[in-house]
Amino acid sequence: MSTDTQRTVGVRTSERGAATRSALLTAAKEVFITRGFAEAGVTEVVSRAGASVGSLYHHFSSKADLYLALFEEFQARQTQRSKRAIKEARAAGRTDPMSLFLAGARAYLEGCLDERDLAALFLHGDTPPGFEVTLRDHLRQWTRRTAALFADEDELVVVLTGALAAVVQEVTHQENPEAARAMAERALRIIEVMGRSVASGHQEAANLSC
Repeated sequence: MSTDTQRTVGVRTSERGAATRSALLTAAKEVFITRGFAEAGVTEVVSRAGASVGSLYHHFSSKADLYLALFEEFQARQTQRSKRAIKEARAAGRTDPMSLFLAGARAYLEGCLDERDLAALFLHGDTPPGFEVTLRDHLRQWTRRTAALFADEDELVVVLTGALAAVVQEVTHQENPEAARAMAERALRIIEVMGRSVASGHQEAANLSC
């Protein structure tokens, strides 16, 4: 077999593998959302995906690994949404840290609403053992990214990220999409007022110490 032929076969094999993995994730999402993690069956996932049990275990080590892959891909999309929104806000001339934070937070909430069933699964559904640790780790990562927008404002970062986490929980509980979006906008306005108040208090304290 020539090198070109081997390369072509390798590409096709890789494409088939990627397509199978994608089909398994799509099927797993449907099964997890419908049944929850504990009741979800591997056989139902592979049946919906048109795959085999062997192919599932080729791509994922366990049912929990499949669940975590869904979560990581969702979080990757959320991160990209927030980064894109902040980049667009900067391109529009906005430099205020609070405005940039709100742009990213709004995009994150929109992602939760656009993929509400999946967001609700991770936040309110039954999950694999130890999954709460993974959630906390992602909150810390969000906190570190947010901290980059605010110089020496650790308390403000904690307040903002804690408030946003609470809003995400409530928004994903809402059955009505329009009611959820209205709640998100009201909450973001409250977070802005609260955040600017904290920042203003810090500035006043700094001025008094001078």
